[in-house]
Amino acid sequence: MEAELIAWLRGRVPPHPLVRLGLGDDAAVLNLDGVRDCVVTTDLLSDQVDFELSRVDPRRVGRKALAANLSDLAAMAAKPLAGVVALLLPRQGGKELAVALYEGLLPLAEKYGLAVAGGDTNCWDGPLAINITLLGKVTDCGALKRSGARPGDHILVTGAFGGSILGRHLDFEPRVWESLELNARYKLHAGIDVSDGLSCDLAHVAEESHCGAVIDLDTVPVADDARRLAGQLADGSTPLDHALGDGEDFELILAVPPADAEQMLAEQPLSVRLTEIGQFVAEPGLWARTAAGDRRRLDPRGWEHK
Repeated sequence: MEAELIAWLRGRVPPHPLVRLGLGDDAAVLNLDGVRDCVVTTDLLSDQVDFELSRVDPRRVGRKALAANLSDLAAMAAKPLAGVVALLLPRQGGKELAVALYEGLLPLAEKYGLAVAGGDTNCWDGPLAINITLLGKVTDCGALKRSGARPGDHILVTGAFGGSILGRHLDFEPRVWESLELNARYKLHAGIDVSDGLSCDLAHVAEESHCGAVIDLDTVPVADDARRLAGQLADGSTPLDHALGDGEDFELILAVPPADAEQMLAEQPLSVRLTEIGQFVAEPGLWARTAAGDRRRLDPRGWEHK
């Protein structure tokens, strides 16, 4: 099956200037001359955890697997270069599934100029698992890190949050070009992409930066999906609850100095909206502030890695 898949990929994957030696050998050879700071990220996605293969088109699964990795590069303001794909396939129908996964991810790779340089496949009696590793490069503006936020920085986010399980978690657009554009035009102190949940990932930035964060609850951009999900569940959860904790929105959280934040909000330079949702503060922890100005501790909610 692997030889047949490689033959299919050789006819499907276009040449790329970074790839000196690609599909079909024991390892890929890349031309990374001039890349001073190389960013490496990897994500493992599996059936019944990150998607339900029995309910969705596997092309959407392949696309999500690559998009999640591209979102990690976006969080670092890194330009995509190349990647490898490892598939652990169910024994029955493995080749057909592999082809569908690649048909989902390859157009996204081409959109972001990413070289698919190789990978590996294997079969077993269990469910599908797909692991992608990407290489990216830091621009002259430097990498965004979680640890750079400072008290007084404003918290800006792209897009809206909550309810991604209704379908957006499969079809989201990684904020790669948005991150690179913002990092080139403005001063950014820190960044992260929202995979675990808005409140949870904001808490990660605050913790790594040795400070705290205050969220103005009435400013959080709530996605229409969050409202629909709250209505469907009818379990007492609110759209705001889903916006703060659902995860897999894959939007950006940015720590921005006040003057640059004001400029970004006034100019709105992206096709997706930027919103200020609070500030970083010296006091550690995560805090919620209401429109009336009342402040209370906020427990981060979202996906916890076991």
